[in-house]
Order: sequence, then structure tokens, then C-alpha cells
Amino acid sequence: MSKSVFILAFIIATRFFGLFIILPVFSGEALNLNGANEFLLGLTIGIYAIAQMIFQTPFGALSDKIGRKITIFLGLVIFIIGSLICAVASDIFVMLFGRFIQGCGAVGAVATAMIADLTNEQNRSKAMAVIGAMIGLSFIISLVIAAPICSKFGLAGLFYLSAFLSVICALLLLVLPKETAKLKTRKIKFALLFSRSNLLILNLANLVQKMFMSIMFFIIPLYFARNTNLANLNQIYEICGVFGLICMAIAGMFGDKKGKALLILSFVLFYFSFLSFGESLIYVSIVVFFIAFCLNEPILQSLASKKAPVRFRGEMLGIFTSFGYLGSFLGGLIAGIFALNLLIICALICVVLLFLLKKLR
Repeated sequence: MSKSVFILAFIIATRFFGLFIILPVFSGEALNLNGANEFLLGLTIGIYAIAQMIFQTPFGALSDKIGRKITIFLGLVIFIIGSLICAVASDIFVMLFGRFIQGCGAVGAVATAMIADLTNEQNRSKAMAVIGAMIGLSFIISLVIAAPICSKFGLAGLFYLSAFLSVICALLLLVLPKETAKLKTRKIKFALLFSRSNLLILNLANLVQKMFMSIMFFIIPLYFARNTNLANLNQIYEICGVFGLICMAIAGMFGDKKGKALLILSFVLFYFSFLSFGESLIYVSIVVFFIAFCLNEPILQSLASKKAPVRFRGEMLGIFTSFGYLGSFLGGLIAGIFALNLLIICALICVVLLFLLKKLR
């Protein structure tokens, strides 16, 4: 597989890293910002995702007109500006604005489309699996390093790190091959979502999975801040990182043959995680949740790439990504409103998803 695929997968993963890196600690640390409350914290987490969702399609259309590389570069510049705004924010509303600007640099779908441009049909599913693995790896890394960095440098350190990684991404663009072929503009076939049940089920699964992630990452730091000590978070996240790497390896080895079974297993684990969240089983609940997520993420990405029609794969994966960001926004928003009261509802959503996944062909 070419180095271009790994570079583009790295760029996509860093966009998710911008979402992941603050989640383990944000709701506990950002309470110190001027004007902060639970609702605004949830909105601040979620607004990055809603901006990503809104701008995925416009950036995709722009890349058809002016080229993929220049569009990705523009998106990275916007993300860097947003990260720097967040880094200097002392007020929750400035932080909210910075998170929105970060999200406006929505280049994930453009990078995915460029991978589709650079790979043939035989290697495209493998390339999409690489994307899933890189996203999962960025999640695990953020899980392990977020608390130590935040402890030493504060929230600002996390945003400076995100900006630095985006600068690296911009430099890596120079390594990518020059675009020579004329790009063809095609309309996104939204009707395919409803005419093909597999696509709809996978998009909904992505939405729900990212929603769960935002909800749990809002609730966990808040729970520790109120009931124990935020310092304990680093230890539990390190344990989760180890289990996450193991589960990603399992997903990589058995995802092609047992993808549906592992996907169903992950939502069963989500279900038990939500039901067991509480004082006596809090550590078990958190570890089980991250095991479920790390099984789920690479397999979802791989299955989505396989089920999307060949002629519209780039576009359909853009829609798939937008569903995920919509889930992240909804999770942050409703977690800020309902907090711990939301977990029973999440368990019920798991039951609905399990019923739908049984119909996945």
C-alpha cells in the first residue's frame, strides 16, 4: 500500500484526534472557565462535531473544483486557528467559538476521496481499514496522554498539541503526488441511504457509537471530579489503552470474517457498560466501554467502505463521517442537559441497534 494512503489516513486521524484529545478531561477541567456550566460544557464538546458535519460536503465540493491538496491545506489552516483560539481562552464562550472554528476545517471526507483517487478497487477496502485503524489508534493515544498533558500544561497544552500536529499534516501534504487528472463533479446520492439498508444501518451505528463516546467522556470526568479525584483518571485511562490495543488487534485479525459478530458484541458490551456505571462497578464499566469502542471503530470503517457503491464510495464515506460527527454533537449536547440520567436511555438505544444489526447483510 502506498505511503500516500498512510499520510492521508494520518490527516483524517488527526481530525478525530482534535475531538478525542479533550474528551477524557474537558468536563472536569473546563468548569474553571468563566461562565461555564454543564450545558455550555456539553455544547462546547458537541459544537466541534456539528461544524465538521456541516462543512464536510462543502469542502468535498470545493475539492472537486480546486483540487484535494489545496482544500485539505485550507482546512488545516482553519483548524490551527481554532486550536490557538481555544488554547488562549479563559471564557467558556471564547472556548465555544474556538471549538466551532476548529470544526470548520472539515477535511476528513476530502482526504477519504483523495484516497479513493489514488487507490484501485482491489486495495480500496484495505485503505479504508487503515483509516479505521488510525482513527482507533488516535483514540487510544488521546486516552492515555490527555490527563498527563492536561495536568502539566492545562487544557491549553492539549490545543497547542492539536495545532502542532496539524502543522505536521500540512507539511506532509508536500509529499503527496501532484494532482494531474481533472476531477469530475458528481451529485451525492442521498437516496442510496434509504434504498440500501446496509448503508443506513452502518451510518446509524456510526452516529450512535460517536454519540456514546461524547456522552461517556462527558460523564466520566464529571463523575470523578464530584465523587473521587481527577488524578485517578490517568490510571484508568492507561488500563483502557492497553485493552483498547488488544481489541484493535482482534478487530484487525477477525474483522473481515467476523465483522458483523464483533459489531454486535461491541454493542452488547456498550449495553452492559451503561447498566453497570456506578460507584461499585465504575472501573469495570469504563474499561468495558472502551473495549467496546475499540472493537467497534475499525470494523465500522471497514464495513462502510465495503458496503458503499463503488461509483460513489468517496461521497458515501463522507456521509458516513458526517453521521459520526452528528452523533458526537448530539452526545455532547444531551449529556450537558441530562448527565448521569442519560445512561438508561443509552442502554435502550443499544437494544434498538442490536435489532438493526441482526438485519445487516
